[in-house]
Amino acid sequence: MTMTRDHSTGDQRRAAGPDRSIAQTAGIHAMSVDVEDYFQVWALSSVIDRDTWDSYSLRVEDTTRRVLDLFARTGTTATFFTLGWVAERCPALMRDIVDAGHEVGSHGYEHIKVFDQTPDQFRTDVVKTKTILEDVTGKPVNGYRAAGFSIDDRTPWAFEILAAAGHLYSSSVHPIMHDHYGMPEAPRQAWHPVDGAGFVEIPVSTVDAWGRRFSCAGGGWFRLLPYAWSHHLLTRLIEGEGGAAVFYFHPWEIDPGQPRIDGISARSRLRHYTNLDRMEAKLEKLLTRYPWRRMDEVFPVQPVQVAA
Repeated sequence: MTMTRDHSTGDQRRAAGPDRSIAQTAGIHAMSVDVEDYFQVWALSSVIDRDTWDSYSLRVEDTTRRVLDLFARTGTTATFFTLGWVAERCPALMRDIVDAGHEVGSHGYEHIKVFDQTPDQFRTDVVKTKTILEDVTGKPVNGYRAAGFSIDDRTPWAFEILAAAGHLYSSSVHPIMHDHYGMPEAPRQAWHPVDGAGFVEIPVSTVDAWGRRFSCAGGGWFRLLPYAWSHHLLTRLIEGEGGAAVFYFHPWEIDPGQPRIDGISARSRLRHYTNLDRMEAKLEKLLTRYPWRRMDEVFPVQPVQVAA
C-alpha cells in the first residue's frame, strides 16, 4: 500500500489495497524486543523523571540476557529495538546480541514519544541514537521503533526524517485505537510511507474480527490476557490471512522481581505488574508454536538513497 501526502495540509492519504511490491519471507514471523528498563516505561513516567534514571539500579542487562537464553532455547532470532541510553551503559550486551545472530534497531535515545518532539528535535534524536548503536555494535542500524508507537497523523514528517537518516524501515505504527497510541486508519500490512523511496513501515500485528479490530502484537495484551486468546488471534492472522505476524515484548516483562513503584494509578499498576511471573513461560510456548526471526529476515528491505 502506498501513501500520498497533501503538502499544503500535511494530510496523509492512503491508496486502497495492499502493497504487493514489499518482499516478505513466507512461513516465518517477526519477533522484536523493545529494550528498556522497568523504570523507563510510560506506565511509570508520571512518578519517575528522566533526570533520575541514573539513580535506579539497572536490571535491563540481566533481563535481556534471559531473553537471549530464551531465544537460544527456542531457535529464535529477533530484532532488539534498543534505547541509546541503554546502549551507552551496556555496550557488552549490545555486542552479545549481535554475536548471537540478532539484529539491533533503534528505539530512540531516551523513550520520548515522537509527537512530543519537534521535527528538529526528532531528527537530532534519531541521528544521535543511530550513531551510538552503530558505534557500539559495529553493525548498520536499519530499523527504528518509536517510543509508544508514537508515529501517527500528528507526525507526517517522521518517516521522511528516518529515511533521510539512513534507516531502511520502521515498525512504529500500531493500527488500532488505544488511550496512549494508535493509528487505526493506517494499513495493517507493510507499506511505503515516503513517496519515491524504498523506506518501509512494518506495523505490528492486528486482526479484524467480529466487527472490531484487535491487537495480536504482544506486549501488555499478551501478558495480561489468557494465552488462548492471543493464540486464537495469531492463528486467525497467520492461517486465515496468510501474512507474517509482527510481535513485540519488553525484557522487564519477564522480571517479577523488579521493584514496585508507589504513586502510580491503579490502571498503570495493573498494566505494568500483572502476570510478570507468567510471561516467560507464555513466550516460550508461543516461540515453539511458530518460527520467529528478526525483522530484516522476514522483511528484507534493500538500501535506498534518500536526500536529506
